[in-house]
Amino acid sequence: MFVWCAVLFLLGVLAFVDSVFNMGEIFRRVNSVLFMLISLALLVRTTTKIRAQKKENYEKRIFNLEKQVKILQEGNKKLAEF
Repeated sequence: MFVWCAVLFLLGVLAFVDSVFNMGEIFRRVNSVLFMLISLALLVRTTTKIRAQKKENYEKRIFNLEKQVKILQEGNKKLAEF
């Protein structure tokens, strides 16, 4: 994610320098396409990270619930033996 942000920042700096010096030939054609593709990649990356985080949270919750069930089952066994 940091790399993508750095690339976007670098492209922004280059576009600014290009517009200040009135060259403008380089980034008028290429800049919009590059920004569009990189922003699309960032969008895809963040959505996959969000989905992965949800899955990890569900797995942690299931693990904790399984631990609680195991503790309760052991407690029931001790009560039955008593």
